[in-house]
Amino acid sequence: MPSKHKIDSSHSMLLKTILDSITEGVFTVDKDFKITSFNQAAERITGFSKDMAIGKKCSEIFHANICQTECALKKSMETGESIIDIVIKVVNRAGKAIPISARTSVLRDEKGQVIGGVETFRDLSAIEALRKEVSRRYTFEDIISKNHHMQKIFDILPYIAESDSTVLIQGPSGSGKELFAKAIHSLSLRQKKPLVVVNCGALPETLLESELFGYVKGAFTDAKKDKPGRFALAEGGTIFLDEVGDISPAIQAKLLRVLQEKEYEPLGSVSPRKANVRIVAATNKDLSQLVEEGKFREDLFYRLNVVKVELPPLSQRREDIPLLVDHFINRFNVKMGKKIIGVSQDVMDLFMRYDFPGNIRELENIMEHAFVLCRNAIIERDCLPKELLHKLERETPSPVPKSLLKENEAQIIKKTLEKYFGHRGRTAAELGIDKSTLWRKMKKYGIEY
Repeated sequence: MPSKHKIDSSHSMLLKTILDSITEGVFTVDKDFKITSFNQAAERITGFSKDMAIGKKCSEIFHANICQTECALKKSMETGESIIDIVIKVVNRAGKAIPISARTSVLRDEKGQVIGGVETFRDLSAIEALRKEVSRRYTFEDIISKNHHMQKIFDILPYIAESDSTVLIQGPSGSGKELFAKAIHSLSLRQKKPLVVVNCGALPETLLESELFGYVKGAFTDAKKDKPGRFALAEGGTIFLDEVGDISPAIQAKLLRVLQEKEYEPLGSVSPRKANVRIVAATNKDLSQLVEEGKFREDLFYRLNVVKVELPPLSQRREDIPLLVDHFINRFNVKMGKKIIGVSQDVMDLFMRYDFPGNIRELENIMEHAFVLCRNAIIERDCLPKELLHKLERETPSPVPKSLLKENEAQIIKKTLEKYFGHRGRTAAELGIDKSTLWRKMKKYGIEY
């Protein structure tokens, strides 16, 4: 019968083999935070050998940014609770900062007494490098997109900015029109002068006129002194007229004069003022349709519609959703002091099939809501707004009729794959087949995605 020493030695060798076979770094510590085991992945990530690490305090090896203040291992050992997917930075043997995702748990003996802690961690360097490369490739000024239509706009935007022509940006609410106006201004020769933003749809006619053109002392009862309007404030720069389709016929006539004559009159003034201002206008309405309906001046429309930029809704650029989610995660981490690293696959699947009627602004609001509720490193479904989940439940796609599937199976599979951007799970669900069947049919018809 083998001795207890031989059994313990055999178990230790087996445990070492298992730990060295996994790709995540693993180390254990005793109650004094001295390292008692250190697997091969931990050696590779940190640059320290097992012999160098064992017996040293973990803070001497990792030099993590939370070692002295919010040590995750210490917290686990004090509370008995595991900490999952905390993102921290450690310094390797070469002195390079490395981002890692770590999990910590308490270690107990057979009597349930705490004897130390264990931490597993994975190197996020490659993910961070990829994230930066994606961000660089698909970011233009503050606009993020890899959508083909948007990339075409990115290509021509510098040329639009270099000119001094009036620009009309047309797109649904929340699609990022103001970002494009800012990009045009920052790339233009007027970049050192002001960019003045006016939301035309938020102001009543009388107030909008004085806001745009200003007034002189005595123009009305409360006009105690001259007040410059937004055109005066934007002198030499750019004025962005958001929701220009909402302005009244009277203001339309005054705006037409600015575009034609490059001058305007403040309220109560008897002499015109010159306007050296570039106009960028935006609307979520079809101005040509408003012209046909007699609600918008045709001459003003043609003056505004010199260079048109049409922005698609988010539902037509779904490939941008993961990029935008990542962008908002970075932004809200900084704003709220959190360390969230992503959303679950379930949440991303929900986003990819939701139409986002409020476009990018709606996605931003959803992400902010999720950040407020999220207590872990990954945003899960229960962090999302309840009304969004109710909408998605009502909008679950119905299966394609089997008779129709048989008629033109290959074409329908291709179109459904395109609809879900190659996501086989959602494609199979809509087609009413399982994923393995979908894979066989894709192979049968030579469909690649």
